[in-house]
Amino acid sequence: MSSYYFEKIKRLHALAEIGLEYNTIPYDIERYQEIRDICLEMLEELTRIPVEEIVPVIEERNGYRTPKVDVRAVVFNENDEILLVQEKVDQLWALPGGWTDIAYSPGEVAEKECMEEAGLAVKAVRLLAIMDKQKQQMPPAFEYVYKIFLLCEKVGSTISVGSETCDVGWFNENKLPALSLPRNNEAQIKMMYEYKRGERTDPYFD
Repeated sequence: MSSYYFEKIKRLHALAEIGLEYNTIPYDIERYQEIRDICLEMLEELTRIPVEEIVPVIEERNGYRTPKVDVRAVVFNENDEILLVQEKVDQLWALPGGWTDIAYSPGEVAEKECMEEAGLAVKAVRLLAIMDKQKQQMPPAFEYVYKIFLLCEKVGSTISVGSETCDVGWFNENKLPALSLPRNNEAQIKMMYEYKRGERTDPYFD
């Protein structure tokens, strides 16, 4: 799959959805519908995923399209090891985190996800990075995603698996497990260690 064309089709589809939401001219509405349908057909051809499975993910039908937000908790222990969880969905490892929830701040999401996925009580204390997933050499996805990385301090001391994880552990920077690349990559983990060592101070953003 060409990542370039994949992202362009998603952008064109988003514009068609915006046109359908705000346009009142019947002729224009018909054309926006046709553009949207062509985009879905192209996505189906590129991904080999049926249109009926693509639509619930990519179409919001509730106004102006905006990126989804993914929050990741960055937690270190006294040995300068980073906390990672093994995802049930792909058996690979990631920083605790997930989609933001209505009525929760980014900090609250990081704290909640860390407890749910790693069984660890933490306190979000610092913004480290806001990244555009498309610009981070990560696998293409139907959603357009902003990723927020928050430094969290341990409040508790014990860790345990959650309903969406099958393992949890602390890892050295040079001995990272196989990472869940849709969620985080090695460059991002390395960047978090740069903040830990004081090599970076200002928040990163794309």
